[in-house]
Amino acid sequence: MKDLVQSVELGVSQRKRARGPRVWLKNELVRVGLAESLCTYVMMVFGLGSVAQVVTGQGEFGQYISINLGFALGVAMGVHVGGKVSGAHMNAAVSFTMCTFGRLGWKMLPLYVFAQLLGSFLAAVTIYGVYYEAIHDYCGGNLTVTGAKATAGIFATYPAPYLSLHAGFLDQVIGTAMLLLCLMALSDQKNKPAAAGSEPVAVGLLVLLIGISLGSNSGYAINPTRDIAPRVFTAIAGWGGDVFRSGNGWWWVPLVAPPIGGVLGAGLYKALVEMHHPAFLEQKEQLVEEFEESLALEKQGNIGANVAV
Repeated sequence: MKDLVQSVELGVSQRKRARGPRVWLKNELVRVGLAESLCTYVMMVFGLGSVAQVVTGQGEFGQYISINLGFALGVAMGVHVGGKVSGAHMNAAVSFTMCTFGRLGWKMLPLYVFAQLLGSFLAAVTIYGVYYEAIHDYCGGNLTVTGAKATAGIFATYPAPYLSLHAGFLDQVIGTAMLLLCLMALSDQKNKPAAAGSEPVAVGLLVLLIGISLGSNSGYAINPTRDIAPRVFTAIAGWGGDVFRSGNGWWWVPLVAPPIGGVLGAGLYKALVEMHHPAFLEQKEQLVEEFEESLALEKQGNIGANVAV
């Protein structure tokens, strides 16, 4: 009996040692920052990688739809990576909008923005390393922002030749407004939210939809941190100051327009839909009334059937 007790105690102590600490990082800020950086990195690696493959492959390894799918699936994977920890914003316009409507504390905004910038910058470094030889083979070692062999567009967005700054600003406002409007709808538990577990796919499909409908004017940045961090990298890596001068100084548009569009889109959804939901008790009472009515109709049907018999 003594041996049995000792063996049980030994087994318990071994299991305790094997388990180790349940939580390695207890600081919420650190956990959120790491998760947001990683999910942004994942999204950007797949997104920028799809652009690099299409550009350097000269159409042999994909077309414009490949880029749409690359970013859409990258966003979906990013949500899987950080969704339960940081919310997987991966976009400063999303974070700014969440702060504006009280869904995220303003004190958290710098952390989210820094994490997104870090993840985006490291993703640009990664894709440049992976496609270094392909890029230089494609452009002959001449890193340019514009022209037939331009490669800066692999990393950051640039406007189409016909696009003016004010039209491009509107393009970014509308694109980001549609993004946040639909994100608000997908998360609205009193409306028709994405089914539990399907959120990454739903958000990815939303990004795909924006890409195939609102992407040709300027590459649908709709994300300040996604654009500025890789742009800074290209300035450092050899493309130079042209990355800021090109497109009549386009670089500031993806920084300023998306937060404005995000607030407008989310505000539109709240003003026209979310603010008019019945209170929870009213919904509950309505469901009870509907249930009671269905029971009464069922009883009447049974009585009618009995009378007929």
